Amino acid sequence: MAHLNRRPYGGSRRKLVLAFDVGTTYSGISYSVLDPGQVPEIKGVTRFPAHEQISGASKIPTVIYYDKGGNMCATGAEAMREGIYEMAMDEAWVKTEWFKLHIRPKSGDSQHVTMNIPPLPLGKTVVQVLADFLQYLYKCAKSYIQDTHASGRDLWESVESEIDYVISHPNGWEGYQQSQIREAVVLARLVPDTNAGHSRVSFVTEGEASLHFSIDNGLPAGAMKNGEGVVIVDAGGGTVDVSAYGKKMDDTNKAAVFDEIAAPQCHFHGSVFVSIHARLYLEKILDDSDFIEDLDHIVRCFDKSTKVRFSSDKQAQYIKFGGTRDNDEACNIRFGQLKLAGSDVAQFFEPSVKCIVDAVLDQIKNGHHTIKHVVLVGGFSASDWLYSKIDEVLSPKGLNVIRPENHVNKAVSDGALSFYLDHFVKSRVSKVAYGSFCHIPYDNTDPEHRSRESTTFLSVSNSKRIGGFFQVVLPKNTQVAEEKEFRYQFWYEFESKESLKSVKSEVWCYKGSNANPKWKDTDTDNYSKLCAVEMDLSHLPITPKAKSNGQTGNYWYLEYNYILNFSSVELRAQISWMERGVEKRSPAKIVYDPNDV
Repeated sequence: MAHLNRRPYGGSRRKLVLAFDVGTTYSGISYSVLDPGQVPEIKGVTRFPAHEQISGASKIPTVIYYDKGGNMCATGAEAMREGIYEMAMDEAWVKTEWFKLHIRPKSGDSQHVTMNIPPLPLGKTVVQVLADFLQYLYKCAKSYIQDTHASGRDLWESVESEIDYVISHPNGWEGYQQSQIREAVVLARLVPDTNAGHSRVSFVTEGEASLHFSIDNGLPAGAMKNGEGVVIVDAGGGTVDVSAYGKKMDDTNKAAVFDEIAAPQCHFHGSVFVSIHARLYLEKILDDSDFIEDLDHIVRCFDKSTKVRFSSDKQAQYIKFGGTRDNDEACNIRFGQLKLAGSDVAQFFEPSVKCIVDAVLDQIKNGHHTIKHVVLVGGFSASDWLYSKIDEVLSPKGLNVIRPENHVNKAVSDGALSFYLDHFVKSRVSKVAYGSFCHIPYDNTDPEHRSRESTTFLSVSNSKRIGGFFQVVLPKNTQVAEEKEFRYQFWYEFESKESLKSVKSEVWCYKGSNANPKWKDTDTDNYSKLCAVEMDLSHLPITPKAKSNGQTGNYWYLEYNYILNFSSVELRAQISWMERGVEKRSPAKIVYDPNDV
């Protein structure tokens, strides 16, 4: 699709951009061939190997079968072919699905996920499995583009060495999750493991990708013309991503410009959790029956039809899983159909419905702007029951709840490409408070300091200091313009110049409810380390200074800033210092430690 206000591509040579949406249950690919002077169009890969197995042309199941040696045997639509299930049983293949959920942050809302998701294949990490799947998506994109474009093979050869990749991920994923995805992209040999290679991979949250898709596919007129706030709910297989935006009235620039107006949310209540609740219920019902052995098959049948078609809790629901000889009155099984009360099926959906309604109301309460519209996208929003239950609660509150027509299609991969090309969002809202722990001068008159006197120490310069103070750089729920920089001002006292080669500074976040967090020993559990910033300061100008309080000898003193940019989708860091009155800068390296996340 071509965008009305999209500018022609300004590069000097042809380029290809691939957007991969690796979903918990289904995945999609969108792409754009950028030709100099032409307005780029977003296209989708709509043909995959063995694709006739899948209805809905633009997505394939996120499934891999591995053999005993850890080799891929069937992937995507191939894994749904007739007879594959039996072949897998005979050959002892391992089915790997929902693996995306293994990348998730291990804190907060994701606690209930661990016991309910299938384990990874023995001896494989989530990065290795994701790399295998990305390599498969790459091959699918390659054969589709070569087969469907005029001179497709020549086109591919001209762009394949410098493809840019856009990869979407849930709202709740931070830098460590992004670093795992990038590692998988390198392992899949899509880009080399160099700074230039890494720079060809960009990330977008699923919420922001869905907004970009909705702008191109019919946001409500009130949101587009009058700037009324809109909540985008991307209800997918694993996660429900909830984000809120408002359009800026920008008269000088005809293109739409949006601000994020509330801290985005990510909840593990996507459609697979409806199936998990169904499985737990069916397990109880079938416990004493011979049909307990068919539980996996019955849940799959529930997934394919009963769950998708469910629209009334007043009518009995049926899971058709067997033939006319399959009967068990005690379990409500007649002629291969298991009968369920509609009200029981409604209960499987209830946690997801409640989660979405609560999240939308929370966005409205904390938004920096009045919100009037709710747009549902993603595969799970195709459920009429989910949509009607959300509408039932939100409509009486004056909210306009809608689903764009091709909501199920590939909102996220198309939207991810639109993010790359159009970049509509110009500010974002901080989900937590960011800062650093530092030591400050000890103040004998401050009761907070006196109560912590046992933690004081003498610095290199011989002054009394107290540590564990949280210096907030970016408060929670703050709207941040995209290019805004945050500076930490540092000074560094040291006796050996050697220590300057590798200086580490940590970025922490506070996730609690205290509006003014100050000390690490208060509400300790709500502080978590986000990353370390590694810097080489050996090339900065240093000053010798005499020690204070009657001490003899000198020490070295250095002043510098480190500069963080939080608002782009990926955290970026630099260091700066003054040299003869001029500010100089150099990049700093961000390092994520999996144990801190």
